[in-house]
Amino acid sequence: MVCTFDPHPVSVLWPERAPRPIATLDDNLERMKGLGADAALVIPFTLEFSRMEAEAFVDDILVRTLGAREVVVGFNHTFGHDALGTAALLAELGPRRGFTARVLPPLRFQGQTVSSGAIRHLLGEGDAARAAELLGHPYAITGTVMRGAGRGRTLGFPTANLKPDRPLVLAAGVYGARASWEGGAADAVVNVGYRPTFGENQYWVEAYLLDFSGDLYDRTLRIEFLERIRPEMKFSGVDALKAQVMADIEAARARRDSRARTS
Repeated sequence: MVCTFDPHPVSVLWPERAPRPIATLDDNLERMKGLGADAALVIPFTLEFSRMEAEAFVDDILVRTLGAREVVVGFNHTFGHDALGTAALLAELGPRRGFTARVLPPLRFQGQTVSSGAIRHLLGEGDAARAAELLGHPYAITGTVMRGAGRGRTLGFPTANLKPDRPLVLAAGVYGARASWEGGAADAVVNVGYRPTFGENQYWVEAYLLDFSGDLYDRTLRIEFLERIRPEMKFSGVDALKAQVMADIEAARARRDSRARTS
């Protein structure tokens, strides 16, 4: 069983410091299920709940509600009012409350400590490929396909314009990606940003699906970001933009073919 809080405690206690979510709660629960969790307890995190003392949390939630016999936490896990509950406190209270506390050390991958902070930093730098290595899967969003200005079709590259399900952690730029929807999937070139060539200030996620033709308006699309092709750029005009888009598409095809050969 897994036990987690929603929303993120920082978003309740210090909203101005709240981190952008890497994944949705539903995505996280689905992945936990895939790893073997039989059930999940999602505790609504409120200001009132944040005032619960650490030992009361152990007694009320872990012992009486869950009947815990073994509690597994990370080395830097904290809980309870003012975050005074620690992994060390769990290890101390466990024998008296009838459970064993197991504390996991930092997880390291290729010399780097895996943490949400490290993953957010990589995504903020546009390094979707390295972030996927630490996550164990690509960073992904879902969104409804909206009607845009229609410029992509005019330029010869019809795109699906998405309204994301949450604020993106990812840096602006052009990415090789994988798009999927109910009944279909396709490789994609995805532009994330403000489209500076046209002087727009609205944030867009705009996907050109490779080898696909069809209407996806009002459909829910899932985008998995595989790697960054280039940063966001402003072009001198439409012709320069078209040439770069064609180069982006060719780069995405080449990288896709390279992945297929090495998989």
